[in-house]
Formats: sequence, structure tokens, C-alpha cells
Amino acid sequence: MTHIDSKNSRRRGIYLLPNLLTTGALFAGFYSIVAAIDGNFYGAVWAIYIAMFLDGLDGRVARMTSTESDFGKEFDSLADMVSFGVAPAIVTYQWGVERLSEYGLLWGRLGWLAAFLYTVSAALRLARFNTSGASDKRFFLGLPSPPAAAGVAAMVWGSVEYEIYGLLALIFGVVITGIAGLAMMSNFRYPSFKQIDLSRRVPFGNLIFILAILIIVALNPPVVIFAMFFVYTTSVPLFWLWRQNKKRKAIKKV
Repeated sequence: MTHIDSKNSRRRGIYLLPNLLTTGALFAGFYSIVAAIDGNFYGAVWAIYIAMFLDGLDGRVARMTSTESDFGKEFDSLADMVSFGVAPAIVTYQWGVERLSEYGLLWGRLGWLAAFLYTVSAALRLARFNTSGASDKRFFLGLPSPPAAAGVAAMVWGSVEYEIYGLLALIFGVVITGIAGLAMMSNFRYPSFKQIDLSRRVPFGNLIFILAILIIVALNPPVVIFAMFFVYTTSVPLFWLWRQNKKRKAIKKV
């Protein structure tokens, strides 16, 4: 009897583990908001990246332990909304967007509207992801919220790290925040990279490539992370425009 009880307790503990990781991601997102309000932007940015790490870990743990559930999926989505929808918008606003009002009433409204655009875009993106039931796991419909949050956080991190301020910096912040929001709401198909299985054997060259990327990121984290976000976000729509232009030229030749 004791053996059965301990076995059931173990199962409940395993079931609890992914939800604890999700709670950790939610806590990191909440802390990011608090840190930004306190003016601690380094802490706010790092909290978003910690939330990203835990968000990627909870689903993997749930699949490895066969403890996936509807409750876990909904909880994960709500945590994502805080960590990758609300927190980046608050961080950006506290970082400098709120100071746009110093340059005029219109600038001030533009700033908080850009922050709200990002938040509502993340909400719509997550709602669509939860209800779409997409069959092709190789792609995401619209920019995923974690990469969007990573890009916005890297922008703030780089500005604080290199003391980049002024009206042009604030306008750049509004534009990047707006682009991230619009990309999340778009119908562009972004690669998910889910077909990469880290649990299987991979060629030694792939391992070297991954280590090279980690080293490059470590050399200048804010700049490299922002560059990766920018390339990932813009390459898909640019490639779509290139294909549309190519089709038009082919039609004209016919």
C-alpha cells in the first residue's frame, strides 16, 4: 500500500513539474515589469530572457514525462502573455517611450500607442496560436511572441549599455516595438525549427556551428541578439516580396 501511494505521489510530482516551470516563467515576467518600473533595466531584460528559457523548458519537460494537459497549455499561454506580451511593452515604455511626451502631446500618444500595439498583438498572436490547430509544425503563423520579446529587450539592453538616448533613439524604439507587434499579427509563415531534435545524434559539424553561435552571442549579447531578431523578423516578409516581384515579372513575360 505504501509502495502504491509513493508511486502515485511521484506521478503527481512529475505532473506538477512543468507547471512549476511555467510559474517560474510567469514570475520572471512579473519581475521584469517591477524591475522596469524601478528603473532596473538590466534586471528587467534578463528576466525576460529567463522567462524565455523556462518557457522553452516546460513544454519539453511535459512531453518527455508525458504530462501534457489542457490546463498546462492554457497556463503556459497566460504566462506567455505576461512575460512576452505585457512585460516587453512595459519595459520599453519605462525605458524611454514615456519621455516622448516631453517632445509634444502627439509624440507622447504615439509612444504609449506603440506599446499598446505590441501588447494587443501578442494577445491576438497567442489566441490565434491556441485556436488555429495548424498541422504544419515547421512554421509559425506570424512572428512568435518570445523572439519579439527578445528583440525588444535587446534594443533596450543595447541602449542602456551604450547610453544611446535622445529623440532619434526613442523614435527607433517606437518603430521596432511597432514592427514586432505588426509581425506578430501578420500572416507570414516563420520557421519554427521544431524539426530539430536535440535528443538525437547530430553531425559533429552541427555541434561546432551551435557553439560558434553561442560564442558570437557572448561577444556582444545585446547587439547580436537584436541582429538575430531583426534578421528573423524581416527576412520572411522580404523573401515574400521578392517572390511576389518574381511572379509579376514572369507574368509580364508571358
